[in-house]
Order: sequence, then C-alpha cells, then structure tokens
Amino acid sequence: MTIQTQETERRRRHATARRGRHRGTAASTPEVFSRGFEALGRLAVQGVQVSARATDLSTGEVLFSVDDHVVMPTASIGKVLLLVEVAARLQSRQLSPLAQLDRSPQDIAGESGIWQHLQVPALPVADLAALVGATSDNLATNVLLRRVGLEAVSARTESLGLTRTALLDLVRDHRGPDDAPQLSVGSANELTWLFSALARGEVVDAATSRQVISWLSLNSDFSLVSSAFGLDPHSHRHPEHGILLVNKTGTDAGVRSEVGVLRGPRAGVTYAVSTYFDDTALPARLAVIDGMRTVGLDLLEYVF
Repeated sequence: MTIQTQETERRRRHATARRGRHRGTAASTPEVFSRGFEALGRLAVQGVQVSARATDLSTGEVLFSVDDHVVMPTASIGKVLLLVEVAARLQSRQLSPLAQLDRSPQDIAGESGIWQHLQVPALPVADLAALVGATSDNLATNVLLRRVGLEAVSARTESLGLTRTALLDLVRDHRGPDDAPQLSVGSANELTWLFSALARGEVVDAATSRQVISWLSLNSDFSLVSSAFGLDPHSHRHPEHGILLVNKTGTDAGVRSEVGVLRGPRAGVTYAVSTYFDDTALPARLAVIDGMRTVGLDLLEYVF
C-alpha cells in the first residue's frame, strides 16, 4: 500500500500537469525530438524494449514519452533511492557523516567502483555515498545497505509515492533463483518525477535533496544519453558553455538506462531513457548506445 504524503501529492500534480509552452518559441514542437523518436523506434523494431520520458523542468510539460509507464530493469539507478535514505538520516542526525563503516567479505561485488581496488578497510558514511554518486561503487553500495537496511530504503521509496520504482536487492556478482532478478526497476514517469523533485528540493526536504544532488553531481559515467552533451565526465560540477548536468546511469547485461536533469541557457529538462535488449552481440549493444545518444542530441537542442 502506498503511503499518502505531501511528496505523493506533489508527484500526482506533476504527472497530471497541463502542457505548457517552452519559453523559446517553437522549440517544444514534436520536430525537436524527431531524431530521438526515430532512433528509439528503430531499436524497438530490432526487438529492444524501450521506455523514455522527458519533461520541462520549469513547467512540467511532457516533451516526449515512449511507454513511460512500463516498469523496466534499471540496474544501478536504484542506488539513488539508497542515497536518499542515507541523506535523510544524515539530516535527521540518525547517522553521522563521519561514522566509519568497515567492509566485509560478504559486501564484495565486482564491476563498477573504485573501493575494491583500494587498501583502506573502512570509510566514513559521507565518503561512501560520494563513491556511489561518482562511480556507482558496488562495494560502497553494499556497505551502506548493510548499515541502513534494504527495508528502510523500500519504506522511504514507498513514502515518496513511488510504486513502479524500487531498489530490490544488494549488488551481487551472480544472481541465483532465490535472489531478486534485477538490482532495481523503475518507470520513466516516476524517475523523471524523482529527479525533478530532487532538483526542486522536494524529496524529504530541501537539505536532503541538495545532498543527494551533490553526490550525483560527481557522476563520471557519460556513456549513454549524456555522451551527447560534450561535458567533461571528471569535471562538470560547474556550468560549461551554459550546460549543467546531474545524472545517474544503470548498466548490466542487456540493460542500459539513464536518468538526469540537464540545464541550459534556454531551458531545463528532466529525462529518463531505459532499454532492455539481447546483449549477445556487440552491434546490438552499440545500436542501443547510439540510439540513446541521439535522444541526448535532441535534449541538448531543447535546452541550448
């Protein structure tokens, strides 16, 4: 059962907002996103499951959507929900940013992240959250999850009114029949709401939202939609050519997903693009990445 809160009501109003007009005259016509629509359409014809949505950050106008209600595997994007819970506990002083958390053998997970390559056996909570934001660090994710608990993250997610988006499990190198089939799932509709609400300071409270945004602004993965924006993945916390981005990506076998807030000289936009595909051949993967980059080109044109 979804807990009805002020956040739930804000999300409902956002989802049903009337279409507005972009302040840059005709930039909000469908032609602006024609390349992205065509690219995603080609992927769908090739058997790729696609879900996408983009909304104007100021007006809430839906700029384009493709099956945005569908629940999709989103890999590491669900880690944002963990960061929300950690940030909320820091603000309420239930957790100290300097509390040292040790890593243990059961926390070990390969792939993304840098802590697994470092010698230090323990790090403070705030540093672990920064590693999750910057490199989607799997080991840091599991250590933080062990501290706050997956049930607490799920309860926080529900309290925000999210019913199609969830962090389902800790990070595992191998998923057995008794494990959740995916690390996380989400709908493009809810993910764009979540990032819009974070940008407006409306997730839990303004301080919590700012903290989550600060961690996510460290993200160094610009390999998908955001590859079109021309930003330095290792140094982009201040506007470059009037462009500012906060994003989170999710990558797994057959999964490529990205959600973010892109601000430019003319407008701001919140976007989410998720794909699920047969990842048995490199050309299929490259086609998905190219299609997501094409959506990014349309988003850049809208804000710039």
